[in-house]
Amino acid sequence: MKFNGFIAALLFAILISWFFPEGPEVLPLKLITDVGIGFIFFFYGLKLSPTEFKAGLYNYKVHILVQLTTFVFFPLLALAFAPFFEGGTNSSLWLALFFLGALPSTVSSSIVMVSLARGNIPTAIFNASLSGLLGIIATPLWLSLFMASSSQFEFAAVVQKLVIQIILPLVIGLFLQKFLGDLDRKNSKKIGLFDKSIIVLIVYSSFSTAFSSELFSTVGLYDLLKLLAMVSVLFFVVYFILGAISGWLNFSTEDEITAKFCGTKKSLVHGSVMVKVIFGSSAANALYLLPIMLYHILQLLVIAVFAERYRKRQEREDLPVT
Repeated sequence: MKFNGFIAALLFAILISWFFPEGPEVLPLKLITDVGIGFIFFFYGLKLSPTEFKAGLYNYKVHILVQLTTFVFFPLLALAFAPFFEGGTNSSLWLALFFLGALPSTVSSSIVMVSLARGNIPTAIFNASLSGLLGIIATPLWLSLFMASSSQFEFAAVVQKLVIQIILPLVIGLFLQKFLGDLDRKNSKKIGLFDKSIIVLIVYSSFSTAFSSELFSTVGLYDLLKLLAMVSVLFFVVYFILGAISGWLNFSTEDEITAKFCGTKKSLVHGSVMVKVIFGSSAANALYLLPIMLYHILQLLVIAVFAERYRKRQEREDLPVT
């Protein structure tokens, strides 16, 4: 297992926010993160290759399975955990878990892991890209079912923010892809570093506000362990059910890998961005980020192990029979 600098940076940001919750006054964090969110989705628009998107278009069985899992089965499974929280669907901790369930799949790590396991890469690119686009609408729609009466959540205002900060930059990126797409691909590592830096700043800002308002004084070790157990259950239940359905549908090994890896992923980037866009600088933002951060670490570690096993199995199958 390689050292993951992004996870380390996230944990370091939380540690710094604990010691220095007020943050550096010289940095306009709100302005930096607001502008950064726009650029994340502008670069995302530049990155969406129509050629690669079309290459995976016709594998419709995998697409339907992955998207239904991401935006229907996952939220319903998270809903099933409501009785385990005091207050049920009115619990802030449960809502944070449900927010995780309603998020889209992640793009980059899905494709990387599918590639490592020798899965169907064009289908992975299509599903991860489509999931990111659908999530811009599907995630706030799911949240609106349980937060319609909340003063924090006004659906019309949320849609307006999403259009300005996410959809508009994304459309501009798509429009300019013909002119700047190659430049984006050549500088993908630098752009990836920029994206992660903005996410780290959002995490720092969210946890700083939470620590300043003493939000976590109401969240004990038991709650954290319960969240960790539940995100683990979410992951493994979805992973093995996707495996069973893939076998029932007679998917090839490559398509099974893609369905399981793309269908279980949840995007920390979208989660961090949507928390910022939907809830602004609310003290509760850190609470909403907790399950997705736990899940992000879990999915990277576990999927990396599974991907390596698939790769070795594929290599053994490719060996000539003597």
